Amino acid sequence: MGVSSVLYYAIHFQELRNIVQWKTWHNPVHERDPQKETPSLQKCFHYLDMTSRSFAVVIQELHPELLVPIALFYLILRGMDTIEDDMTIPLSEKEDLLRNFHKVTEKDGWTFEGSGPEEKDRDLLVQFHYVVEEYKKIKPVYREIINDITHQMGDGMADYCKKAAQNIHVETVKEYDLYCHYVAGLVGNGLTRLFVESGLANPALNERPQLQAAMGHFLQKTNIIRDVKEDYDDKRRFWPTEVWSKYVTNFEDLFKPENQEAAMNCSSELVLDALNHADECLFYLAGLKEQSVFNFAAIPQAMAMATMVLIFRNPNIYKKNIKITKGEACRVMLDSTQNLKVLSEVFLRYVQQIRQKNTPKDPNFLRISIACGKIEKFVESVFPSQDPKALAKAADAAPSAAQKAKDTEAEEAKQDMMYMLIAVMGTLFTLSCIMIGVAWLFGARFDVAVDQLKNGQWRHPSPSSAETIVSQYDHGEL
Repeated sequence: MGVSSVLYYAIHFQELRNIVQWKTWHNPVHERDPQKETPSLQKCFHYLDMTSRSFAVVIQELHPELLVPIALFYLILRGMDTIEDDMTIPLSEKEDLLRNFHKVTEKDGWTFEGSGPEEKDRDLLVQFHYVVEEYKKIKPVYREIINDITHQMGDGMADYCKKAAQNIHVETVKEYDLYCHYVAGLVGNGLTRLFVESGLANPALNERPQLQAAMGHFLQKTNIIRDVKEDYDDKRRFWPTEVWSKYVTNFEDLFKPENQEAAMNCSSELVLDALNHADECLFYLAGLKEQSVFNFAAIPQAMAMATMVLIFRNPNIYKKNIKITKGEACRVMLDSTQNLKVLSEVFLRYVQQIRQKNTPKDPNFLRISIACGKIEKFVESVFPSQDPKALAKAADAAPSAAQKAKDTEAEEAKQDMMYMLIAVMGTLFTLSCIMIGVAWLFGARFDVAVDQLKNGQWRHPSPSSAETIVSQYDHGEL
């Protein structure tokens, strides 16, 4: 840990606490056992760790039935994505590779060394024969699903690479959604089919393609908004012209300081578009029956929600690539690996933060408020804040609680009466002492009164008796 990290966590102690709690208390539902794996499979997991910071952990905690198929599915798509992103590969070669990538998984020993030396995941393609070797060992039904998604995604990527080469960018929101479908929505479809085929998810999810798409679209749209500066530097553009042209004349104007307010309003509209998928993601997650599968699907969605708060009305997205901190990520993972109710509370927490950052100056203010309300309404419909069972229990417990309160009041009344009596008696005693003291100062003869009482004189004396008493104690003139 560097000096800057030490200073950061010294100030943000709660985030350090989140990291410690995750490292200490997180218990994987399933643990991968490398000792039981072949050398080629171990190599595959090595590249999984290399190519993914966020997915590697949750994939390796999956149910054994899906551990290897999903790990290989990820590596195959990562390999294809690496080819798409590599600007050093000629378009004709890139298009051919993408459209036929579903076939290379059947070719023993297939590798690709044509990626640029600076491409960060180049080594995965150079050693891709390990992936091919393990892919052929998984169940045929899983291979069929992965092959189908790879084929569709490769065609979609190739189409968009051709458009980008011709300087044709994403023009409409419809095209934007179609791109997200090819690069992420199809992944949601493939994973759903794997979940259902393995018996770890509700089969009804296969009949809800809009929910499958929402899972992928929410993640992809969050990344597209966050990575706008990185994509711009690489001469790529995924923000639809239909949206950004409302705020600036040219796309590059978004990155000029004098257009900061317009740029933030533009990103707000894209955040709004992504938020409209959030409630469907929660609906989808309700259909996952096994805890490790739930964790695998829930963590990225919660991370996306946290990222959404970070990028919403944040001018830094036009200056650099920003990400949530490790401490925040650990908090999200802790809260997202329990159940749907706790995950829904995570979503509501971030929705509240978006509401706080929302401003009437933004032309999207009202629609963003409605989108936030839509998420809150969905959570309320699934987990009512007025729980009927809790209310019934409270009603049953009400009589005993009332009786207890009545008994408590009676006990307090007795104590109050005692305190009042002590106060009155204390006051009378104090006043009596004061009066006797004042009388003594002015010459009162208490010794005469005491002697008379000793002699049995309890009544007030007659005038003649009083004179006799005075003469007994009179000393005359000195």
